[in-house]
Amino acid sequence: MARRRILVADDEEGIRESLNLILGGEHELIFASDGVETLERLRGNTFDLALLDIKMPKLDGLEVLRRLQRTPTATPILVLTAYQSVELAKEALKLGAVNYLPKPFEREQILSAVNEILEQ
Repeated sequence: MARRRILVADDEEGIRESLNLILGGEHELIFASDGVETLERLRGNTFDLALLDIKMPKLDGLEVLRRLQRTPTATPILVLTAYQSVELAKEALKLGAVNYLPKPFEREQILSAVNEILEQ
């Protein structure tokens, strides 16, 4: 698979570092640590995928998705969150996320989810 550009939006440095270890060797990763920075990056760049945390400072992931509905982006969004609820997953999907993965995740889970989206 060709090297792809992936936005990693998560306020937890440990999650960003883990995703860098898992995905950084194969893909170019760009990082954002809050919702405002996430929107700025999505609006100013082209990405093949965005990994979006729900609970972030300034704007949470659901609000990021709501704002993206107003100015659509072609970037597919995979939601990652430690807050596991069916309602939250449904809301994220309704707002345009292509999939939802609960944290903590295993290396193979994130690789599988990312590759599935990138191969579409």
